[in-house]
Amino acid sequence: MSGAPLPVPFVRRQADEVPVAPAAHTDAPLVDTLNRPLHDLRLSVTDRCNFRCVYCMPKEVFGKDFAFMPRAEMLSFEEMTRLARISVAHGVEKIRLTGGEPLLRKGLEELIAMLAELRTPAGKPVDIALTTNGSALAMKAQALKDAGLKRVTVSLDSLDDTTFRAMNDVNFPVARILAGLDAAHAVGLGPIKINMVVKRGQNDHDIVNMARYFKGTPYILRFIEFMDVGTSNGWDMAAVLPSSEVRDRIHAELPLEEVAPNYTGETSRRWRYLDGEGEIGLISSVTQSFCHTCSRARVSTDGKLFTCLFASEGHDLRALLRDGSSDEQLSAAMGAIWRQRTDRASQLRSAQTGAVRSSGGKKIEMSYIGG
Repeated sequence: MSGAPLPVPFVRRQADEVPVAPAAHTDAPLVDTLNRPLHDLRLSVTDRCNFRCVYCMPKEVFGKDFAFMPRAEMLSFEEMTRLARISVAHGVEKIRLTGGEPLLRKGLEELIAMLAELRTPAGKPVDIALTTNGSALAMKAQALKDAGLKRVTVSLDSLDDTTFRAMNDVNFPVARILAGLDAAHAVGLGPIKINMVVKRGQNDHDIVNMARYFKGTPYILRFIEFMDVGTSNGWDMAAVLPSSEVRDRIHAELPLEEVAPNYTGETSRRWRYLDGEGEIGLISSVTQSFCHTCSRARVSTDGKLFTCLFASEGHDLRALLRDGSSDEQLSAAMGAIWRQRTDRASQLRSAQTGAVRSSGGKKIEMSYIGG
């Protein structure tokens, strides 16, 4: 995957040519063509996962013979930290570690400790979070906290053990995920969010059970519409259960009221229980696009910068990292990419999805770019 070319003059034409990059823009907020700031950075630390979830890494595509990324192609922790430091200078205040399954990356605690040293231009620590399938969380929670991790988000698609084993497709029991949640809470990795991807006909029968189970606990349950990320998960609009229906099912038994977002650009719409026993979130990227406030950039395991989850290609930062570019050149390149950003794929989904599928085109898989 060669990636999209970097904005001129950052494309190197000869191996020994080091172009002079313009000075980084540090005197004004970094915003894209739609006036959206860069606020969140998602770092994918591995393309591997020990689950084969049907909506992300279906076994028929990611089987035993699937060729994952060679170690030499993956960014080192030092390279990731360098990109993160430059991103923080551009306005990033939150860094989320993703995958694949990030806890499979050996020595991940070292990266977390390095990122924990970063400070915003105002001197504030960066908010460092991690999204995990929870399979190794019980074992690693304390080490992650000690390294400087602030929060975790855990994927859990059903409390019904048979359904959960079928959805992760490796026969992993739900009880071990719940043990990981308890361990993470015990060491102070919170507030902990739980993500349930809802697929009509597969796990939507467990929506109310999930809401009832986590109501009154320290955990925030979020329901995510089944998304058309990549081209291998067999996405079909008929399998999408709109968030409005999720809300209605819960509200009928556990009355809800909507509350204001925590910050501009939050992906989840918040609803709290009328009796004060907690809240849920609804992430509706299929039926209710939030492109207009999206402030997230993603860096893949091999150093491609993506400005949209639904992209088909990214910008190769690894080439700059390994070809002698200075921090100023990297900063200018990343700033130029964001300033030229026009992405609003969810708003254009109906036209794009049909065009991609009819042409046989490819979009980046979630396991490569991170969710």
